[in-house]
Amino acid sequence: MLEGRLAGRVAVVTGVSRRAGIGFAVAQRLLADGASVIVHSWSAHDAEQPWGVDPIGMAGVIEALGGDSDRLGHIEADFGEPQAPRRVIDFAVSLFGAVDVLIANHARSAPGTLGTLTADDLDRAWTVNARATVLLVQAYADQYEAARAGGRVLLFTSGQHLAPMADELPYAISKGAVHQMTRSLADALADRGITVNAINPGPVDTGWASQALHERLRESFPPGRWGTPSDIATIASWLASAESEWITGQVIDAEGGFRRWLAI
Repeated sequence: MLEGRLAGRVAVVTGVSRRAGIGFAVAQRLLADGASVIVHSWSAHDAEQPWGVDPIGMAGVIEALGGDSDRLGHIEADFGEPQAPRRVIDFAVSLFGAVDVLIANHARSAPGTLGTLTADDLDRAWTVNARATVLLVQAYADQYEAARAGGRVLLFTSGQHLAPMADELPYAISKGAVHQMTRSLADALADRGITVNAINPGPVDTGWASQALHERLRESFPPGRWGTPSDIATIASWLASAESEWITGQVIDAEGGFRRWLAI
């Protein structure tokens, strides 16, 4: 018999395309905790970024999670498309019958200063980071059955509420929207027994930072190291479980005591 704090639960985790990423670590942890997991990816976004796609491809990423099985499924979807969020939830329901836990980890990286950003930069960041998150929650809520008890939604924001991010305005603005929607979505779903929380993971070592930046920021963490995807996965697992029932509408800064004033 399968055991674990999430045994018998079904979770959707978005933004799982690289083994170095937070999404991969979250999916891996939820599987270890007994959940059935549907992972979403959009590798085309990674291909546009300096870090690139995972060298083993999505087939290799899924294999690293244990391979397609009766507890793991995968779907590619571009959240720039309005129907993509509902398609992901519908796929999960078709595979496992229902979704108990939604973890909206996906994000579009969007640098841009006030002098260089464009309307298209703003629109694309908003569409993927904020609009798609709301539509995922809507689709999740539409299929949720209260009889399954204890629905969980977990969003991901950034540190834009703690310090300026003037070089990443499209990203920071869209993540600010995710931060601000958390409490209102929590209230909208509270009477159905669904909690909604968000994590700000702070700087996490997922391969995006240069060596120089990595070394400079390391000194700003009291433990003397960057956050790791597994640090965040541990928190996500708890927030997805029955143990977190009494917490909703919160944005949790899980940054290991990151001292921003030393990093400036």
